[in-house]
Amino acid sequence: MKNILVAFGLLFSAFSLKAQQHRFNPDTILTVVIDSPVNIRSHRLNAQDFIDAILADTGFYKAFRNMKRYGFTAENNIYTYDKKNKIDGEIHRRIRHTVVNGKPKTEYLLKQDKGNVYKKNGKYELYTVELFDYIFDNAYKSEFSTDDALSEGGKNGSYKAKAKALMFTPGRRVSGLPFLSSKTEIFSRDMRQFYNYEFARGKYLDSIPVYRFKVIKKPSTADGDVMINELTTIFDMRDFKILGRYVDMRYDNLFFDFNVKMNIELIPYNGELLPAKMSYQGNWDIPFHKEERSSFLIFHRDYHK
Repeated sequence: MKNILVAFGLLFSAFSLKAQQHRFNPDTILTVVIDSPVNIRSHRLNAQDFIDAILADTGFYKAFRNMKRYGFTAENNIYTYDKKNKIDGEIHRRIRHTVVNGKPKTEYLLKQDKGNVYKKNGKYELYTVELFDYIFDNAYKSEFSTDDALSEGGKNGSYKAKAKALMFTPGRRVSGLPFLSSKTEIFSRDMRQFYNYEFARGKYLDSIPVYRFKVIKKPSTADGDVMINELTTIFDMRDFKILGRYVDMRYDNLFFDFNVKMNIELIPYNGELLPAKMSYQGNWDIPFHKEERSSFLIFHRDYHK
């Protein structure tokens, strides 16, 4: 596992040098080697088994909540872009996370900002970066609730809470999004008609046997009928826990214009699942905010008690 993460770090360094003038789009492909596709109808598992597991899952939220109880090293790299997709802002963080007397502590080994990152009032220039900080920096400290529940705040909830719900619980209804709330509920009776399901076996991190379950927009589906083009979920074959998730979301209406790809991967450690890698690339144009273009590449390594 350590060698794989080191390799990812070297890969990022190479791309970082290349990205000085042009957009850096991190790899959002899940680290899974597929052995063979499987016909769901001929297998003891069926599509509904995977759907039920996805809807019931709290593992991703727990993983981010639980990591503050461990020591680890984090590498956070964020790029923002102008309308020509040239880099106009960079945030680089190397963080040592420890637990001292039962309380989480973060130490910045590297804290480097370049370009157009902050407003005059000290807040982040981009709402997307603020959202990243809300999810990850809080997770490094103590802000994540000990409750297993994850709420998007209902109709009047903040966009941050709704984005967090989309990230950790895709496939469920997220209320309060104009013309989109029903489209997030991709397993509902009305939405299933727009998707195909694919099922395969494979290996994750070279050794863990997994199932890959893809929910993909049908070629015949019009762009305006869905907002989630693909949801791929990686299940540990041994206990059916979710180890990885890839989401491709695109939509354009009077209220939203976005094109986002995001990949999150977890690793088993000490009997728990903990975050290992997150990559993100996307453009957002939402009400009361300027258009935003950004990408993230985040690694967590060297977990220890």
